[in-house]
Amino acid sequence: MTPHGSAGQGGPNGERYRFGDIVVDAAAHTLSRGGTEQTVEPKAFSVLLILLRRAGELVGRDDLLDQVWGHRHVTPGVLTRVIAQLRHALADDSQHPRYIQTQHALGYRFIGQLYGADALPPATDEPRHEDEVAVFRHTVPEALAVAANEAVAPIPEPAPFAAPVPHNDGGFATRRKASDQRRWWLAIAALLAIAAGGYWFGQRDPATPAPSAASVAVLPFTSLSEARNEDYFAEGLGVEMVDALAGVPGLKVVAAPDSASRGEADVKRLGAQLGVATVLGASVRREGSRVRVSARLADARTGFTLWAHSYDRETGDVFALQSDIAGEVVQALIDVLPSGEIEAARQTLARRLTPTRSVAAYDAYLKGEQRMREQAGGDERGAASAINFYRGALAIDPSFARAQAGICQAEITRFEDARDSAAFARAQSACEQATKMDPSLREVSLAMGDLHRTQGNAKEANAYYERAVTDPALRVPGYLGLAEVASTQGQGKVAMEYFERARQVAPRNPRIAQKRGYHLLVNGDVPGAIASYREALEYAPDDADLWSSLGGLYAISGDAAQASDAYERSLQIKPTYEALSNLGSMKFEEGAYEQAAALYRHASEIDPGDFRVWGNLGDALAAGGATPDQTRAQYEQAATLGRRYLGLKSDDAQGLALVAWYSANLDRADEARALQAKAEALGTERGEVALLGAQTMARLDDSPAARRHMDFARKHGIPQQRIDALPLLRSLTAKVDTQSTRESGTAQ
Repeated sequence: MTPHGSAGQGGPNGERYRFGDIVVDAAAHTLSRGGTEQTVEPKAFSVLLILLRRAGELVGRDDLLDQVWGHRHVTPGVLTRVIAQLRHALADDSQHPRYIQTQHALGYRFIGQLYGADALPPATDEPRHEDEVAVFRHTVPEALAVAANEAVAPIPEPAPFAAPVPHNDGGFATRRKASDQRRWWLAIAALLAIAAGGYWFGQRDPATPAPSAASVAVLPFTSLSEARNEDYFAEGLGVEMVDALAGVPGLKVVAAPDSASRGEADVKRLGAQLGVATVLGASVRREGSRVRVSARLADARTGFTLWAHSYDRETGDVFALQSDIAGEVVQALIDVLPSGEIEAARQTLARRLTPTRSVAAYDAYLKGEQRMREQAGGDERGAASAINFYRGALAIDPSFARAQAGICQAEITRFEDARDSAAFARAQSACEQATKMDPSLREVSLAMGDLHRTQGNAKEANAYYERAVTDPALRVPGYLGLAEVASTQGQGKVAMEYFERARQVAPRNPRIAQKRGYHLLVNGDVPGAIASYREALEYAPDDADLWSSLGGLYAISGDAAQASDAYERSLQIKPTYEALSNLGSMKFEEGAYEQAAALYRHASEIDPGDFRVWGNLGDALAAGGATPDQTRAQYEQAATLGRRYLGLKSDDAQGLALVAWYSANLDRADEARALQAKAEALGTERGEVALLGAQTMARLDDSPAARRHMDFARKHGIPQQRIDALPLLRSLTAKVDTQSTRESGTAQ
């Protein structure tokens, strides 16, 4: 820790600082001295915040110029002018500074003593020992308890001011050198808080259960590196921190949504939303062979900063750096963690944060992980790119089992997202190799669970998922896997229970809401699915894939206007394969067959391995007037790819019905009927399967069967306008209406 420590207030993004008679409120963007607001320009205020956040630490001129002005287009003179403005506002003397110290030709350092924003400073300006830091390590209820005890019988060394001091061996000791006067101020502040009716508790709704003191939300780590392609490194360290802390016995860990890192996050509000007592945030700057991480842990109930520290290391020390940050979090929460678990926690952290012998291999692995996050956000090429980086990691460290498991997961994603049957064979090979490398690794168990789930092997998949969820870092994907297995087996209640377990671990995770929405869709609850996807978009508003899926749901429900808006929103974010295909389907239903065909062609160029887009292209060409000979190539390609897919995933009801439709267009009547019967026997996606079956039977000139399927589709939520949008069924409906009119006229 630095000699003067960190603020006893604020949080990773919305902080308040107090020193002397000065109060700085970052959220309100105000600086007051002696109760009078001081005017400073925005750049000066930004410089002051940086110095306060790194109190006691020398902040280089270039560092300040980089962060506040972008450095390249300004001279150091602007910084000198801003510092002079700050000194005037703070009534600070450059010759005898109390707050901002100049290190000539190097930079500046904040040297003032920081106090809790709601606490009073000492009556005297008694100098502090260089190794003493004012840090609130305890949660508010504990601080109140300590204060109350001191009011009755003063204790020489009060715990609320104990600060962790690093030892050479990496352990921690505590120093407790507070004066009696400081202890009494804490007691008075505690009594004032009680009298104020719980102001320090954030005015929490009494109906909402208080979060566990042993709980932390980890904000996405942000990159301050000049190179834009360094984001993966900061993001990866943040994800690894979540996974590592999740393994600490007795500690609840939540990954804060990406949106929490945008702008100034309200720590109290975030804590209430996620049900946690503390929030960890960090910025990462990597330049050349060095990496600097500035991390802060805040009390979510008070907004106070529990500790803040900067770590400046060689890149090769990245594993030790991560362990140090995680260790500080554990140390800050040591009094609320289960007794006897601290040593186990340290061992867990060290094991999790050192997954390979090579930093270069780890760097490639983090790039692969970022590409997989991009895949989840709608980038179809993310998985392919991730595989290349995982392979690069393995080329550096052939024993890096997590990278091998990553390849397996990426290939499974390609198989599921694009119905690419060749990807499944590659996934199977990668998973087998990962199992040989380290069968005890829970990432391998998760990948094997996904592999068996995609094949419909429920028993085997569940066994692997149950093993995966024993690793706290894998509970969310493990529960989602168990939910998907239950869903495909028709166990809707069990599936929803697993979705809820996942939600309790990660309350605002968009993937949980997305998976739950798909489960509701295949079980016929379209309104519920729409609500679930809209919830997912609250947590990930810039996810192109989610917008495209929501558009598809609106289209299914018959709300063309909402569907079109959602597709357009998706394409504005990124022109993805799914959005192009879905918008093509909307154009098809509008009767704009030429536009639909163009969109399908574009989608097939992005991902030619998905059988559905070839079938859609055939449909658009046929509806636009093409002959069966002119559409045969598209239907043949769709049927070939579709059969390969069904050979691996035979429990996809809609997939079976689609291939039945393609077979009907290829004059394979028996095959078409058999596939349609298999689809209906599965009992899932009944409305969509019946709609496809109506088309298939109409193509086979079986009008009575086609009508029965149309009736069934209507009963299971398919709106009449979707039926009328299909040329074959529209003509069949017209014949029925004409016949009914004639019969009515004859009866008269």
